Amino acid sequence: MNPYIDLPSPAQGEAGKLASIYGLNNHGLSNAHRVYWNLPTASLYEEAVFRGEARISHLGPMVVTTGKHTARAAADKFVVREHTTEERIWWGDYNRPYSPDKFSALLTRMQGFLQGRDLFVQDCWAGADPDYRMPIRIITEKAWHSLFARNMFMKVRAMEDLKHHVPEFTVICAPSFQASPVIDGTRTETFIIINFSQRLALIGGSSYGGEIKKTIFTVLNFLLPFDGVLPMHCSANVGAEGDVALFFGLSGTGKTTLSADPTRHLIGDDEHGWSENGIFNFEDGCYAKMIRLSPDAEPQIYACTRRFGTVLENVVLDPLSRRLDLNDDVLTENTRGAYPLEYIDNSLPAKMAGQPRNVVFLTCDASGVMPPIARLNPDQAIYHFISGYTSKIAGTEIGLGVEPEITFSTCFGGPFMVHHPYTYAEMLKSRLLKHGVACWLVNTGWTGGPFGIGKRISIRHTRALLDAVLTGHLADVQYRVDPVFGFEVPLECEGVPSQILDPASTWPNREDYAHKCEALAARFLENFKLMAAGCPRGVEHAGPHRAHEVRK
Repeated sequence: MNPYIDLPSPAQGEAGKLASIYGLNNHGLSNAHRVYWNLPTASLYEEAVFRGEARISHLGPMVVTTGKHTARAAADKFVVREHTTEERIWWGDYNRPYSPDKFSALLTRMQGFLQGRDLFVQDCWAGADPDYRMPIRIITEKAWHSLFARNMFMKVRAMEDLKHHVPEFTVICAPSFQASPVIDGTRTETFIIINFSQRLALIGGSSYGGEIKKTIFTVLNFLLPFDGVLPMHCSANVGAEGDVALFFGLSGTGKTTLSADPTRHLIGDDEHGWSENGIFNFEDGCYAKMIRLSPDAEPQIYACTRRFGTVLENVVLDPLSRRLDLNDDVLTENTRGAYPLEYIDNSLPAKMAGQPRNVVFLTCDASGVMPPIARLNPDQAIYHFISGYTSKIAGTEIGLGVEPEITFSTCFGGPFMVHHPYTYAEMLKSRLLKHGVACWLVNTGWTGGPFGIGKRISIRHTRALLDAVLTGHLADVQYRVDPVFGFEVPLECEGVPSQILDPASTWPNREDYAHKCEALAARFLENFKLMAAGCPRGVEHAGPHRAHEVRK
């Protein structure tokens, strides 16, 4: 939409009715053409369609395309290096330092760029637990981004609370504003920059909604440990007896799918805190992968693709029938859907529960050597948590091809971890020991050989194994100790062929398996050297051993 053509928009009359008295001038934003404050879902639908940002699909979801960025621009994220962060940030590939002066200059140009334009504001909370929730503000130039934020974060319901909402952190997202790498010191025209001293984050050059969500997660990962809360990149659900389970994993490992269990209540699908009170969701919505979604294997999530209020990113839409093609990856493999958590029938309205009974690390092993499930002792849990071994799946980050890329993403969410990994690992271990939590490593990747030779482990078998974990049935079976990794692997599980539990027996050649296993162990050992400087001595002993070494 041309910002200089002053056409009346559908929600023009309601634009300022839910405005906070803490206005945009407090963020240095002035002379906006019109500011739309805290519009509800239906109004944002009308605005997005009016502005040509979105189309409405069959049965009601909003469908948008995000342009050249269909995944996170992980290499374009920066943290401002100043007195509050200098000694606290784990600087490196995930947390690239950015100059305060350059941030000020970039912010000034962005503020100037947004003058005369329409802006959308959503005042929300991050965190379901009232003891730890943080008031936030999401300012966007696109209406659909405002709906995305409204879906993903906790809504402020009362008008009086909206009027007096004062954010403790603000995100300004302006996709049409681009940086100048020469002037601004960015890598490209795209940027995601967090300034903790100013409690402000800037996003430009990308329309991918996940940047907004993950920016707030990164902020919480930095701030909450100071309050004794462990921030986690995990999904969570709870059984009828109050038994909470956590599922850690990167995008594509099954975190969202496996936690949407019709027999259990969903606390949340992606980001949680673990406090003395128990587990609480950071968000009010889910952000699930849509590609090749199955109504049989994932009925709960599939149903959300047929609901008004869901925002679908880069899902292919027939222009005449307005029906979705969830199997079409012509735009990206990383098609996404953002929808309120309440759209999942058995979601937990409070988004909070007690202390966990089981913790599950989900790894997508593209090498095909990891067993489908293994039991970890607390030391092994910390080692694998710090390592975060998995494979990046096509489309989840810019630059990934068709073949999965073996990676180690510390704490199963490396790009969003701001402190040294051991900061989070130490907090996790203390909670595992205090509450007697069982920890499991579950492979949702390949069996019978690596990618291209073997096949993906059946989700039916994975669900059977997790059911056995959550019901306690795996506590009563025999285990073997893996000679290389040292963790315990069950010899049997009802509903799962015993051959699958021993990955070596699924390979055409056991010698090939042994070589691949040895190679993966070497990758673990090399990777851990990158974190060793910040870990106490002895942590590495819980990791894999070379085949010729004797495990003591």
